[in-house]
Amino acid sequence: GAEQREKQYRAHRGFGDRRGGVISARTYFYADEAKCDQHMETFLRCIDASGGSSEDGFSAIKLTALGRPQFLLQFSEVLVKWRRFFHQMAAEQGQAGRAALEMKLEAEKLQEALANLGIATKAESQNWFTGENLGVSGTVDLLDWNSLIDSRTKLSKLLLVPNMQTGQLEPLLSRFTEEEDLQMKRMLQRMDILAKRATEKGVRLMVDAEQSYFQPAISRLTLEMQRRFNRDRAVIFNTYQCYLKEAYDNVTVDVELSRREGWHFGTKLVRGAYMEQERERAAQIGYEDPINPTYEKTNEMYHRCLDYILEEIKHSRKANVMVASHNEDTVKFTLRRMMDLGIHPSEKKVCFGQLLGMCDQITFPLGQAGFPVYKYVPYGPVNEVLPYLSRRAQENRGFVQRANRERDLLWKEVKRRFLTGSLFSPDH
Repeated sequence: GAEQREKQYRAHRGFGDRRGGVISARTYFYADEAKCDQHMETFLRCIDASGGSSEDGFSAIKLTALGRPQFLLQFSEVLVKWRRFFHQMAAEQGQAGRAALEMKLEAEKLQEALANLGIATKAESQNWFTGENLGVSGTVDLLDWNSLIDSRTKLSKLLLVPNMQTGQLEPLLSRFTEEEDLQMKRMLQRMDILAKRATEKGVRLMVDAEQSYFQPAISRLTLEMQRRFNRDRAVIFNTYQCYLKEAYDNVTVDVELSRREGWHFGTKLVRGAYMEQERERAAQIGYEDPINPTYEKTNEMYHRCLDYILEEIKHSRKANVMVASHNEDTVKFTLRRMMDLGIHPSEKKVCFGQLLGMCDQITFPLGQAGFPVYKYVPYGPVNEVLPYLSRRAQENRGFVQRANRERDLLWKEVKRRFLTGSLFSPDH
């Protein structure tokens, strides 16, 4: 029942309008399945336009536009509960405080614990933990654990997990009604149609990040698409919000999955767009704030995640990253690390993105130096797009100072060309 669900993953009337406290992101609301189909058609036209206007273009989509957000809320809760259960088991085996990928549960002890909790007999759980890696190592890591609630298994339908507050066993996955089940399938079908069109048109599809209570499900569904469509090149890009405390764990776990399964990892790194709303919701409803405490901590997280991906590019050349940032220090950090690691711009493994009309003093020099750089173009009816653009200007409070600096740089360039006699040169 709804009252048994964790606070973070319940729908709350006070935050029903997800635009509150959000000045920099588009919010979609569920009306009906027909409206989701309309959104899908708009995304298809965007993919077509991107494919027709540039080589190796990108198109961005939001999953809340393609289905009922309630499903994302429920599925996110399942994924978080399952991961938390793993961490509880790891703590009992003396591994609390380790990085997510360093935690390895001893299979024997885990099976005993599951039997003691009444979740599964030792004979039942032995069938769960089969596979080459597990057979050799005798341990279970987070990726092995996550695979147990893979969409290709039925285990999640049956599984009970302990609620550590009440001590009671609860179903991991609340039963979806027949209509909810259909809504979920339709969302997956729409994602599939978009991914196939993007592949045909040579366009990369970026799945935008959204609020933290939707994000586990969004990331998991995006991973499923990456498994299928990123076999030869990175077509599907996931988005990681570096203002989240768990960003580094999320990045490292997903990169490791791509290594094990042999597909190309694609990501867009952002700082995040929902901070004020996330903090207010956590404080009012009473759960831990998911956001890093300071802007400096967010910067550290961004550079830590970025550095990990750049190292992966160096070692395997099967990772790709878009550095979506207006922060000059972040761009300089990226260029420096690319040089250190021997990653050449022409490989197109690292690209940069800024909003149309913003930070041209970053965008144009990058492009002129041979780096793949993109402008994020908002489109739609004027009355819908203008508020978005005004919010972005509001968000970028240093916008005027940067515009002044850009004007000074342009004036300096005009003077340089005038003095060198190249003002009207056809090369320029």
